[in-house]
Amino acid sequence: MPSVLKKIQQANYELSYRIYGSGKPVLLIHGYGEDSSIWENQVDTLASFCKVIVPDLPGSGLSSITPEGKHHWLPQLTIEALAQCINELLIAEAISKATLLGHSMGGYIALAFAANYPQKINALGLVHSTAYADSEEKKLVRQKSMQFILTNGGLAFFKTSMINLFGKTFQANHLDKIESLITSTNQFDAAVLVAYTKAMMERVNQSPLLSSASFPILFIAGPEDIAAPLTDVQAQATLPNKSYLEVMEGVGHMGMIEAPELMSHHLSNFIRLIN
Repeated sequence: MPSVLKKIQQANYELSYRIYGSGKPVLLIHGYGEDSSIWENQVDTLASFCKVIVPDLPGSGLSSITPEGKHHWLPQLTIEALAQCINELLIAEAISKATLLGHSMGGYIALAFAANYPQKINALGLVHSTAYADSEEKKLVRQKSMQFILTNGGLAFFKTSMINLFGKTFQANHLDKIESLITSTNQFDAAVLVAYTKAMMERVNQSPLLSSASFPILFIAGPEDIAAPLTDVQAQATLPNKSYLEVMEGVGHMGMIEAPELMSHHLSNFIRLIN
């Protein structure tokens, strides 16, 4: 489907995003080590009945970070700062309220947005994501990851870690797709990946937001997901007043790629339901 490419220039970064279709606004927020293309299998389906806005987070895809931003903004990066980027996009597009669907780190950003701009949330979707903060064990893993990236670079890091985000059947049958995704991570500057990792490590527990939310929340989980375990997602799905849980059998952390049509189906059903 045709899209319109737009950019917002800020002192610290240039935010690039594409708009597909028309209607009620839905933002798809990508995760760590990804860019907006991670949603390429879903945009056509969703844009057939709503306005789909797909940004590249600063430092990802077509969204660059300025020299000033690299010096002052990036080292202090937080999940809340990334949520502010999404708010600036909504302001630029004169959108008063939107549905935010975030994958993994994108889900953390969507939660932070909901916490800071609750009046602007129509509905929220956590796609292979969690409202829990990192455990102490997970924080140690993040610290080791940051050191590895600084020493060896992002591509080397994803060569050792990304395959584990996919379910076993997909790993066995579609290694070429996984390798293509790994190769695409060569776009990332090590400083950006370290800043993202640190922001995730330091994020707060957003479980109270799930309990108090007045808007509907979608949870999409994979039984083979090691990053957002099904048991955690199931527990969180009991918290909101309006909660929808979709379990994608045989899927790991990357349902947009592993089962693209089913992912499009789940997202479409939720959007149609809440709109």
